Amino acid sequence: MRYLFTHLDDLWALTVIHLRLSLIPILLGLIIAVPLGAFIQRTTALRRITTLTASIIFTIPSLALFVVLPLIIPTRILDEANVIVALTLYTVALLVRAVPEALDAVSPAVLDAATAVGYKPLVRMLKVELPLAVPVLIASLRVVAVTNISMVSVGSVIGIGGLGTWFTEGYQANKSDQIVAGIIAIFVLAVVIDTLIMLAGKVLTPWTRAGRPSRLKAATG
Repeated sequence: MRYLFTHLDDLWALTVIHLRLSLIPILLGLIIAVPLGAFIQRTTALRRITTLTASIIFTIPSLALFVVLPLIIPTRILDEANVIVALTLYTVALLVRAVPEALDAVSPAVLDAATAVGYKPLVRMLKVELPLAVPVLIASLRVVAVTNISMVSVGSVIGIGGLGTWFTEGYQANKSDQIVAGIIAIFVLAVVIDTLIMLAGKVLTPWTRAGRPSRLKAATG
């Protein structure tokens, strides 16, 4: 803890880098995975192919992907874009499986009611299915966020890793307090981001809170 309080400037600078490298892939992953997951939800063949592809991508070790990507895309191994692209692939691989599952959780009766009142498929998806799928998506998004925050640390091995640089520097200089400080900082960052996503999910789904008092009253009455 002492190392943290004596290196607050470094802590802030590395935290900003860590957040940039871990959160940008989440935003890009959502942009790709949500429409893709919605598209493949009701097509069994596409869903299986996409799930298999996503599983293969996620089994690739992150460090290997960081090193291989510059051979495929026009980046250098020390570019932040290299890490962002790699983590975006991992994010899509996780979310593209979660989106169809979240949509599957929407009650068929609700879908039938939306169709009965005249919603076209696209409008129904945007106004009914996706909003009702938010709680399940938020649960998956929390897993993705924590995973990305931990994976960014691996980038420190190739010179890009935000708070993970305290691991490599501490190991090279034999400073255990610096390594422990990095572990604590990353743990706290993961908890904070996880909490913020959970709170955002509650804000986006006010109907889940509105239903609790009535259910509680019915259970105790």
